[in-house]
Amino acid sequence: MDADLASWLALSQIPGLGNEGMRRLLQAFGTPAHVFATPAHTLKQVAQPAVAQAIAQGWDEAALAPTFVWLEDPNNTILTLADPGYPRALLNIPDPPLLLYVKGRRELLNRPALAVVGSRNATAQGLNNAEAFAQAASVAGLCIVSGMAHGIDAAAHRGGLRGPGSSMGVIGTGLDKVYPAANRELAHQLAQEGALVSEFPLGTPPLAANFPRRNRIISGMSLGCLVVEASLQSGSLITARMALEQGREVFAIPGSIHAPQSKGCHHLIKQGAKLVESAQDILEELGRFDAAPALPAATLKEHQLFAHLGFDPIDMDSLSQQSGLTIEALSAILLQLELEGGVAALPGGLYQRIA
Repeated sequence: MDADLASWLALSQIPGLGNEGMRRLLQAFGTPAHVFATPAHTLKQVAQPAVAQAIAQGWDEAALAPTFVWLEDPNNTILTLADPGYPRALLNIPDPPLLLYVKGRRELLNRPALAVVGSRNATAQGLNNAEAFAQAASVAGLCIVSGMAHGIDAAAHRGGLRGPGSSMGVIGTGLDKVYPAANRELAHQLAQEGALVSEFPLGTPPLAANFPRRNRIISGMSLGCLVVEASLQSGSLITARMALEQGREVFAIPGSIHAPQSKGCHHLIKQGAKLVESAQDILEELGRFDAAPALPAATLKEHQLFAHLGFDPIDMDSLSQQSGLTIEALSAILLQLELEGGVAALPGGLYQRIA
């Protein structure tokens, strides 16, 4: 058992301590090992008496054993605030998590990232927008960060996984649990091809209070936050507010003035969020990033597509029939052309040549 990591884990799980209390102890006494070596009467100067007494009693190695068994899987990692691999972006937020449990591709933690959030009760168009915007941003090299909830979150993860930037799910439970259960397959795909991240110890159930705390990590790991659909009471607005407080860019997709799912986005736009109509709008604001090789879109197929793509809007089914390309191939080529400024994606699933 790694004694240094054990001291971090044990201190983080002291009842009644919390993130802020743990930070005060570390500022006063140094490493967690030093905290545990400090007498209770000294600890009481910066901690509640019950907390100080619990720390003075040391830690139970048997209680930490299941976590170290979990770490035997090479796909699992725990990063402390002192770890050189800790996400650099989180170091700049007011309340960075002191521990991060990670399942999957650890290198994604320090990729340039875009948060994509929105309603759990999204419209079909909202889901399509989330997936398309996320895929385009991933193709451009941004890791897509979201909360693995129903609706917009899940669609954003699916889009991000289809690009080289890939996707990361920040969850409000321990990493040994999947919530919601309906996203089990998505969670498995993220663990294999992207990453899952949590600040909560293994075994933590889906407590309501954990999800707003998770939101600060979603926004904090990202250069900007895109809200796709949100009501005025949506938790996505909390994430957007946190993004603003952390100095991140906030983007919102507009919608019908009659749709409840658009009112949160319109509110954000009134408050200064950037209105976006395409992924290009976001990339112009955030810039472009080095990425793994982009999705396949051979030049020959692009010319083949341009022969059938005019300056009048056309839907994908018609394009597929006219060009002989599959929907999957079309999606990849159209996204690449959109990023290059040759094609515009229009409402209703239509596309138009603009160059």
